[in-house]
This record gives sequence, structure tokens and C-alpha cells, in this order.
Amino acid sequence: MLNRCRAFVFLLAVAGPFAYAQGVSPSAPAYDPVQTFAPLTLPDPVNAYRSSNGAPGPSYWQNEADYDLHPTIDVQNKQLSATETITYTNNSPDVLTSLWLHVEQNIYRKDSRSRLAGGAVRSRRGHEETGPRPSSDGYAFDSVDIESGKQHVKADYLISDTRMQIRLAEPLKPHGGQLKIHIKYHYQIPGVWGGRTSWGKSAQGEIYDMAQWYPRMCVYDDLRGWDTLPYLGSEFYLEYGQFDYYVTVPSNFLVAGSGELVNPKEVLTSQQMARLEQARNSDATVMIRTPAEVNDPASRPKKDGTLTWHFHMDHTRDVAFSASPVFVWDAAKINLPDGKKSLAMSVYPPESVGDDAWTRSTEYVKNSIENFSKRWYPYPYPAAINVAGFSTGMEYPGIVFDGIPDKGSFLFWVTAHEIGHDWFPMIVGSNERRNAFMDEGFNTFIDIFESDEYAGGKYGPKRDSEYSAGGEPPDMILKVLDDPTAPPVLFPADGYTPRLGHPVSYFKGAYGNVLLREQILGPERFDWAFRKYIRDWAFKHPSPSDFFRAMQSEGGEDLGWFWRGWYMNNWKFDLAVTKIDAASMTITNKGQLVLPATVEVKFKDGTSERTELPVETWLSKGEYVWSSDDKKPIASVTIDPDHKLPDDDRSNNTKSAE
Repeated sequence: MLNRCRAFVFLLAVAGPFAYAQGVSPSAPAYDPVQTFAPLTLPDPVNAYRSSNGAPGPSYWQNEADYDLHPTIDVQNKQLSATETITYTNNSPDVLTSLWLHVEQNIYRKDSRSRLAGGAVRSRRGHEETGPRPSSDGYAFDSVDIESGKQHVKADYLISDTRMQIRLAEPLKPHGGQLKIHIKYHYQIPGVWGGRTSWGKSAQGEIYDMAQWYPRMCVYDDLRGWDTLPYLGSEFYLEYGQFDYYVTVPSNFLVAGSGELVNPKEVLTSQQMARLEQARNSDATVMIRTPAEVNDPASRPKKDGTLTWHFHMDHTRDVAFSASPVFVWDAAKINLPDGKKSLAMSVYPPESVGDDAWTRSTEYVKNSIENFSKRWYPYPYPAAINVAGFSTGMEYPGIVFDGIPDKGSFLFWVTAHEIGHDWFPMIVGSNERRNAFMDEGFNTFIDIFESDEYAGGKYGPKRDSEYSAGGEPPDMILKVLDDPTAPPVLFPADGYTPRLGHPVSYFKGAYGNVLLREQILGPERFDWAFRKYIRDWAFKHPSPSDFFRAMQSEGGEDLGWFWRGWYMNNWKFDLAVTKIDAASMTITNKGQLVLPATVEVKFKDGTSERTELPVETWLSKGEYVWSSDDKKPIASVTIDPDHKLPDDDRSNNTKSAE
């Protein structure tokens, strides 16, 4: 999610809110190699479920949740009502005596934990209304039943904030035990204040962005059993499965949803079906419904009543949809590796039309997915949709929500970023509430390549992992490293303050991968290891320890010093040229973080030489003395001459001979 969305641009443009102290205090402790290079035990142990090479172990298991959903939107009363059947399969080795579900609409209740924790939803969505914060009653459950074998009984359940526990009369057996949960429910759809799920009025009509709209199974895994962190505003951790959902809306609505539209003959006109088929084979964008047709009754197959849109999606952890009577709709073919295809689509209200605006959206979707598929892992879903609505800057499998007024470079960036979330965490299903860097950080990292390569770099370079306006490349990160209140990267996502959430999880998280790729492993080793990590954990649940082990094993380096310094602590990196003595120079390590570094030595005869200092330089000491082989007098020494490293104090990076 791009926070969400305007804060992203704000953070790039403004350097101000961070405490920033240049240099190192005289009282700062000296570098201690024992702290940096001590043997590191990763948080999650190696066992039969998770291997030492960072891949799933030989006994790795994962439970499955399949969904059959029938929602109806009442546009007069702004209410969603639905019936839901969850087929839950217990592949674990454990007997389950209860089941836990997320009921995230309860975040909008007046008594939700989110409000007492600081109102995370509103502040992170950018809707800072004055006056009383809007609220709803959350989910209203009409019935909850359990079907197991031939038995169909009323469930014994309780609601705890944004979670539901179903206590089973008969425990669910391990190794493939299965049951069905039947739920009938309704809730009031939040207005624009709902953030990730909302309805709002565009210039010509309403748009309904529907997410977190059904009770969803919590993950039961080998790390914690039931993972039931409440929904405070950070994102999600969900099981994979197969989805069929049937959205009933007024007949003049168009619906864009995750997955494949199963019944186009029932909800589209013959002309729209023909155009859609044309788009499936066209690299150029094809209009499915034009702006001129938005208010034309002939653009819908019937004039009154309702229509039900059936969507299907496999190997997904979630589905979302958007519905509106005023959508313009266009589409184009996505070319995938091995000759496969998918479909890029955009839906947006007429006021978003424009050659520098949403008319370009499908082109951006198509290019991003083709790039990410070629570089990292093939896109697995039948369609990818960008929606212009009110739940801006948010991502779900196969569908993303962006802003009605977005245009120009920002529309490109936000589209690429939100679409990139299909890889992290939709394909690689990490736990967003616990490890935001594996979601936002990884995705911000892969954005770099899309911005560099689209249209010859038209919207590049995008270096939000490194840059702040007008500064040297790592300035944004320096302000994080210098901030005594900044948490480490390995910190619960809901624990980040709004001021630090982006810099730590997005930018420091992404810059960690930049450093791994460009400075520590090199592109060939990094890309090989990162691609294997994605393949190994596609549609599975990796932890940070799995990522760390995967990059070490396939990257061919013991990286405990980097995991400890960059992710587990907020250590500074500060190398200083402290002495030049004729043909020799001394470099002192004044920080606790170590990184490979380039040192450029210029000699008085006009020649120069670059030396690469590996991290082992600091394995047992804090000073390094270097002399030229031919004893040429040194004129000056510069550490990190290309400004690639997050050096805390650049004033001591260059020294000239006296």
C-alpha cells in the first residue's frame, strides 16, 4: 500500500520531520567488532518445516481456505449483505479445537482497539477530518453454522474486536481434516472515511471499493499456531485457496473484481464481449466501455433490476472488487513468459479520462506486470485491474485501488507500486502485520527497475529507497539511522508511528535490498538468490528468518553482520579518513554497522587508485592502515566517492594531505 497515496510524495519532498545530528558524539562508544560479528541465531529455528537453506522444509505444511461468497450491495441503504461458505482444510499435524477468523469491519466500531491505539486507519489513510470520527457497528451476524460430515450445527462463537473464535464441538482432525463454515451477515458500508473499503460520490455517480468485506480465516502455521493479531490499521496475513464469488448489484453497474469473470454473457453486452476478446489479443489499449457510453442505457444488457457478476480465482489469499454505474473500462493483453497471457484492465470515472491521466493506466499495468514477470516471477492470475476510486493506494490480489485525480508520473509510480504488491505479499505470502519490510520494502525495491526501464526511463529514476529532495542518495536513510526513536526494521508494523512507518518499512526495507544487490552480493548473486526465494515461497508463508537464510545460502555469504546491523538494530555506518602520512593512510570505523566500501586514493603525481574494503576489514579491529605499493605520496583520500553508502557523516569521508 502506498501511504496512501499523497504521503509518499510528501516524504520524498520533505526532509524535515526527522531529528538529524551530523557526525558522532565525542561520548559515542567505539566500534566493537564482537557486537557486529558475534554468531547470530535467527529468530525462527531450522526444523522439518523450514530448511537451513531458507526454503520450505520436507515436512512444510499449510492449511487451506476455499470460499464461496454471495454479496449484495444495497445502494439505497449503503449496506452489504452476504452469505459465505468457507471450506477449511487442516493440513497441520495438530488437532484443532477452535477456529479463528478475521472480522475486520469491526475496526470501524467505536470500541475497536484501533481507536484506543491511536486511530491507525484514519491517520494512515490520510483522511484527517475534524470533529467526531465516523463509526459503524461493524459486522452483524445473522447466523454462523458448522458443517462437518453430515452434521450441520449452530456454531459456538465469540467476537473479540476484529477476530472471531469458533469453538468446535468436535475437534478438527489433522493431516487433511475438513469442515465447512456457513455465515450469513451484513454491515454498513463506510464512507470515504473507511479508507481501504468505502463508497463515495464521483462527479457523475457513486463508486464502491469493497475490501475486507467478508470474514476471512486467520493463518494457523508452524511458527505461532493461530496468528490472531488484531486489525489496527496495518495489513494482512491470510491463507490461500480457491474463490468463487457472486456480486449482485443494480443492473446499470459495472463490477471489476479479482480473478476471472465467469459469466460475461449474463452481465455484458455483445459489443463489450467482442471488445474484450479483441483486448485479449491486443498490445494496444482497447476501450470496452467509452466515456460517451457511460450514461447510455445500451451499454448494459438490461435496464432495471439487478445483475449478478460471478468471479473465480485460484491460488489466492484474498479477493476484492469495485462497483459503479459510471466506470469507463479499457483493457489490453499482458505478455507473460513462455508465451502465456493475462489481461490488463482499468476502470475509472469520466473525470479521470486524459492522455496524461487514467487513459494511460492500462498501459502502465501491462508494462509493470510484463517487467516484474520477466525479472522476478511470472504473474499467475488471469487479470490485473487498476481502479480509480476513493480507497486510494491499496492493493489486493489482481486488483488495486488508486486515486481519481492521479495523473502524470505519480499515476505511473503508484500503479507500478500497487501492482508490484501482487508479488509481495500476494504471491509470496509474508505476514504484513508483523514484517512490513517483506511487503512494502521488497515492493519498493522492485519498483526501481520498472521506473528505470519504462519508456527508456521516462519516469525514472525512482529511488525512494535512497533519495530525499535535493540531498545525497542515502539522506532519507541517514535521518532514520540518526533518529533515536526509530524502531528497527524487525518491528511490528502497527508499532511504527506515522512519521516513521514509511522511512523504516518502505525506504530502509528497500535500501537493504539495494545494498545487498549493489554493494554486498552483486547483481548476479543477488538476483539468482532472490528469484529462488520467490519461487520457493510462492503461495506460501515465509518468515524473515527464511529470507535471511535464503539470501545467505544462495548468495554465498555469511550475512549475520548485516541482518543484525540493518534489520535487528538501527546501527549507523560511519567510516572516516583519520590520517594521511606520506604514502599511507588510516581509516577508522566510527559506527557499529559495517558494509563493503570503496576508497579512492589520489596521489600527488596526478594518478589515482581505488581499493575495495570488504567487511572482513573490521572483523577484529576498528582501524585500517593502507600504504601504496610503490610508496607514492598521497594527495587525498575519499571513502565512498560515488555516494552509494549510508555514511552517517560525510564530512570525515575525505581528507587531503597537509
